[in-house]
Amino acid sequence: MPCKSCGSDNRNQFNAEIAIHFPGLESLDKPIVWVFPNLLICMDCGTAEFGIPKAQLCLFAIGKALP
Repeated sequence: MPCKSCGSDNRNQFNAEIAIHFPGLESLDKPIVWVFPNLLICMDCGTAEFGIPKAQLCLFAIGKALP
Protein backbone atom coordinates (compact mmCIF):
# COMPACT_ATOMS: atom_id res chain seq x y z
CA MET A 1 0.00 0.00 0.00
CA PRO A 2 1.53 3.35 -0.98
CA CYS A 3 2.06 6.32 1.33
CA LYS A 4 -1.15 8.31 1.84
CA SER A 5 0.79 11.56 1.70
CA CYS A 6 3.11 11.25 -1.30
CA GLY A 7 2.18 7.93 -2.95
CA SER A 8 5.63 6.37 -2.49
CA ASP A 9 6.06 2.63 -1.99
CA ASN A 10 9.32 3.27 -0.11
CA ARG A 11 8.06 2.61 3.43
CA ASN A 12 9.54 0.68 6.36
CA GLN A 13 8.15 -0.61 9.63
CA PHE A 14 9.74 0.24 13.00
CA ASN A 15 8.95 -0.49 16.66
CA ALA A 16 8.19 2.54 18.82
CA GLU A 17 7.48 3.79 22.34
CA ILE A 18 5.07 6.70 22.52
CA ALA A 19 3.93 8.58 25.63
CA ILE A 20 0.51 10.17 25.06
CA HIS A 21 -0.78 12.90 27.36
CA PHE A 22 -4.44 13.71 27.93
CA PRO A 23 -5.25 17.22 26.65
CA GLY A 24 -5.98 20.32 28.71
CA LEU A 25 -4.72 21.83 31.93
CA GLU A 26 -7.20 19.81 33.95
CA SER A 27 -5.41 16.66 32.80
CA LEU A 28 -1.96 17.62 34.05
CA ASP A 29 -2.37 15.31 37.04
CA LYS A 30 -3.36 12.31 34.91
CA PRO A 31 -0.60 9.83 34.15
CA ILE A 32 0.53 9.45 30.56
CA VAL A 33 -0.50 6.44 28.50
CA TRP A 34 2.40 4.45 27.09
CA VAL A 35 1.79 2.69 23.78
CA PHE A 36 4.20 0.46 21.88
CA PRO A 37 2.94 0.48 18.29
CA ASN A 38 4.58 -0.50 15.05
CA LEU A 39 5.26 2.62 12.99
CA LEU A 40 4.99 2.56 9.22
CA ILE A 41 7.26 5.38 8.00
CA CYS A 42 7.54 6.70 4.47
CA MET A 43 11.23 6.96 3.70
CA ASP A 44 10.59 9.66 1.08
CA CYS A 45 8.37 12.22 2.86
CA GLY A 46 8.59 11.14 6.53
CA THR A 47 4.89 10.55 7.07
CA ALA A 48 4.30 8.01 9.84
CA GLU A 49 1.25 5.87 10.57
CA PHE A 50 0.46 3.77 13.62
CA GLY A 51 -2.48 2.23 15.43
CA ILE A 52 -3.23 2.23 19.14
CA PRO A 53 -3.48 -1.28 20.64
CA LYS A 54 -6.96 -2.06 22.02
CA ALA A 55 -5.73 -2.37 25.60
CA GLN A 56 -4.59 1.27 25.56
CA LEU A 57 -7.38 2.51 23.29
CA CYS A 58 -9.98 1.75 25.96
CA LEU A 59 -8.04 3.97 28.40
CA PHE A 60 -8.50 6.93 26.06
CA ALA A 61 -12.20 6.15 25.66
CA ILE A 62 -12.80 6.33 29.43
CA GLY A 63 -10.35 9.18 29.96
CA LYS A 64 -8.12 7.37 32.43
CA ALA A 65 -4.61 6.03 32.42
CA LEU A 66 -3.01 3.34 34.51
CA PRO A 67 -1.00 4.67 37.47
